[in-house]
Amino acid sequence: MRVIQIIDSLEIGGAERMAVNYANALSGKVEFSGLVATRSEGLLLEQLDENVSYLFLNKKKSIDIKAIFRLRDFVKSNNIKIIHAHSSSFFTAVLTKLTYPKVKIVWHDHFGLRMNQSIKDNKVLILLSFFFSSVFVVNRQLESWSKKNMHCKNVAFIPNFILTSNLSEQKTKLKGIDGKRIVFLANLKTPKNHLFIIKTFYSLRLFEQDWSLHLIGKDYFDEYSQTIKDFVQQNDLEKNVHLYGTKSDVSFILSQASIGVLASTYEGFPVTLIEYGRAGLSVLSTNVGFCSEIIKNEESGLLFDPLNEKDLIAKFQKITNSESLREDLSSNLKKEIKRYYEEEVIKEVLLEYNKIW
Repeated sequence: MRVIQIIDSLEIGGAERMAVNYANALSGKVEFSGLVATRSEGLLLEQLDENVSYLFLNKKKSIDIKAIFRLRDFVKSNNIKIIHAHSSSFFTAVLTKLTYPKVKIVWHDHFGLRMNQSIKDNKVLILLSFFFSSVFVVNRQLESWSKKNMHCKNVAFIPNFILTSNLSEQKTKLKGIDGKRIVFLANLKTPKNHLFIIKTFYSLRLFEQDWSLHLIGKDYFDEYSQTIKDFVQQNDLEKNVHLYGTKSDVSFILSQASIGVLASTYEGFPVTLIEYGRAGLSVLSTNVGFCSEIIKNEESGLLFDPLNEKDLIAKFQKITNSESLREDLSSNLKKEIKRYYEEEVIKEVLLEYNKIW
């Protein structure tokens, strides 16, 4: 098998991380593994395995003829058989297939809100799905949606996964007290729901118990992030709530924390939860998307309704008040992650699908 991953950006995000994970995981398992970034590069480029062939298209507009033919030449010269197109990169993949029909397209859907959208919202995607050989989805709701609406009926649920942990990069030292750090790994944007967590952290006055909250993720310097900063400043939380921006040494950051939180109002399959589990954190998570399948409530984590303040308050109190509970939750989740979501487990599942390609 000779295969490439296509993604629009290599900025740190869920779909972007999975494109890199697929490229790295398949390297050494297939004849050729490559990665193509269409519009922009980013910190994830540093995580790309040296054995993965890489191409940056620097695409400037939706239909960029020069970029499409540059990708076609890359596909043709390397005898690529399969393009794995992640999220919105399906458009570039289809245009490439029109110039080189023999290549197959496997589209990866990472967008958790799609099942709540109309056919009109996805008319271009549905139309172009005629050109897909397979569709990979990250939760069961997306699987049902694709089977119902896409012209490609070869739909498979493939869980997200993480690569082997690497703590060699150790740049970011978290503030606060050991054993009392809560980390929130998510870019500062809708629907990540940061303010919901910060307000609850404040209302419970967890800072008086020496807890600190650490936000790791890209700051877009927009109204969303300004609202967060204003709340922190207005409530004198600068010594307890810390914003770090985009960081590449995520494994090292998580190794310094005790609790990992996720509060999104919608999700597909958050890689963040797998990273929390591998790092041995106890987890407080939203119950949307595939979260409740990863986190077994009261066994490997605590789930809450992201629109219910009372629910979050009760769960936040429970997890911060009991060290023994945190130890049990983290131990159970770590076992689950190792069993179902480690690199080697998913690679075998993925390679099984070789027969349908």
